[in-house]
Amino acid sequence: MPVSTKRDYYEVLGVQRGASPEEIKKAFRRLARQYHPDVNKEPDAENKFKEINEAYEVLSDSQKRAVYDRFGHNMPGTGGVGVDPFGAGVDPFSTIFETFFGGVGGRSRGGPIRGADLRYAMPLSFEEAVFGTEKEIEYRRLETCTACQGSGAEPGTEPTRCPRCSGSGEIRQRIAPFNMVTVTTCDMCGGSGVVIPIPCRTCSGEGRIRQSRKIKVRVPAGVDADSQIRISGEGDAGPRGGPYGNLYVTLDIQPHPYFVRENNNVVMELRLNVAQATLGDEVSVPTLEGEEKLRIPPGTQTGQVFRLRNKGVPFLRQNGRGDQVVVARVVVPTKLTDQQRKLFQELAKTMDPESVSEDRDDSFFGRLKDALGI
Repeated sequence: MPVSTKRDYYEVLGVQRGASPEEIKKAFRRLARQYHPDVNKEPDAENKFKEINEAYEVLSDSQKRAVYDRFGHNMPGTGGVGVDPFGAGVDPFSTIFETFFGGVGGRSRGGPIRGADLRYAMPLSFEEAVFGTEKEIEYRRLETCTACQGSGAEPGTEPTRCPRCSGSGEIRQRIAPFNMVTVTTCDMCGGSGVVIPIPCRTCSGEGRIRQSRKIKVRVPAGVDADSQIRISGEGDAGPRGGPYGNLYVTLDIQPHPYFVRENNNVVMELRLNVAQATLGDEVSVPTLEGEEKLRIPPGTQTGQVFRLRNKGVPFLRQNGRGDQVVVARVVVPTKLTDQQRKLFQELAKTMDPESVSEDRDDSFFGRLKDALGI
């Protein structure tokens, strides 16, 4: 049997045969950083770097390491010296298992990945939601590191092929006794197919940095609490230089002291005293654009509805507006002066009890439903 001229893998990494996986990884990183061709310009640096990667590829895998510890470089049944028995051969069962275990398309791993979407809750006043506005918001997101351009490698260096998976981003394991293969994501490179011997000092090898960002958000007129605004490309940056995700702005609309929104109408309650309701009056009522005069006819009852046309909420991305619905409420006094009491007593002598209609359409809720178009 021919004898291998390769150096012992433990000697290459400078570790003992009983070294732990953590010790092996630490030694590999130290040597890879020392002999990386982008850093070390010595003539044999590239060959040493390849030798270090080859040694780590075997010793970092428990199965390969066990075979190497027993046979060294002279592997039995490999057809030659130094051939890896776990090398990437074509296995007739791999396609079946890739289908069931997610290996299909595994070779595409390692490319840029789209960043995560973010959400931001924006507080709005009732009027801002009705008429629209433009507001500046500040939030934090992951941005591509400008020093390494998202690669994670120190400027002047490059990521290298993962020695564990040989750049495939996946680990194949043979299952005895059926000679079948399972495919899992490489635990060393996370499926990227590359490792970073010299991490970028700015982002610590992550390729992204969390930073504050300020942008202006335009809120269209007529939005409600169920609306959300999508801003493309304002989410997190993707791993490995991937594109940015989106930012979704949700709206936290504050209640109004007078108005309640019903679709595109606004509803308010108008309190009237007995005299105003009985004799009629002209009163000022608040609207979204200032006060407006409203004529109260004599004999107004609680629940009577008045409509101010086109004083409601604009239709979202359409022409026109809803109405303002004013619901009368006659307030009966609970405290009277002596003079007021005498006047009411005199008035009571001249009046008979009025009949009350039982028709549901004349009731408070009936009139309100008609006004709101419910």
